[in-house]
Amino acid sequence: MEYFEKVEKLREKANVSFEEAKEALENSNWDILDAMIYLEQNGKVKGPEQTSYTTQNEQLIIDVEPEQEYKESFGDLMNRFCKWCMRWIEKGNRNSFCVEKNNKEIFRVPITLLVVLLLFAFWVVLPLMVVGLFFNMRYHFAGPDIKVVDIDINAAMDDAANAAENIKKEMTGMVNKED
Repeated sequence: MEYFEKVEKLREKANVSFEEAKEALENSNWDILDAMIYLEQNGKVKGPEQTSYTTQNEQLIIDVEPEQEYKESFGDLMNRFCKWCMRWIEKGNRNSFCVEKNNKEIFRVPITLLVVLLLFAFWVVLPLMVVGLFFNMRYHFAGPDIKVVDIDINAAMDDAANAAENIKKEMTGMVNKED
């Protein structure tokens, strides 16, 4: 900012003449704040009504105009939704759905792939999984994020496999009794 602009700005803010503003700036090395203090000390500008300084811990209360409510745009919402989806896809790719028979792993797929298959081929995948239970297949989830959930999913999967075994035993018991 040039000297002339500083003089004009100080003149407007302090409500003093051009000469008084120029003199104050020259005496304060062209610093506007120091020039304002110079004018106050010389009685050309009225200072603040009340001044107090303290070293005590007091709560500072500032009266500020309330901010306008922030409204998220559709783009912001979509961005947040996409980030949320990406986090879940990453977790699904880190963790796996495992299929075992006789305590030997047959195959393992990422949970993300399992969810996609369930979404698009539900009437094929789910019956195959149920039929697999009757052929001594067991299912479980493995990965770093599986134990984070409070519910033990693998225990529920084992319960389903045990129930299928019990049904199979009851059915074979009925068939043997009829013979």
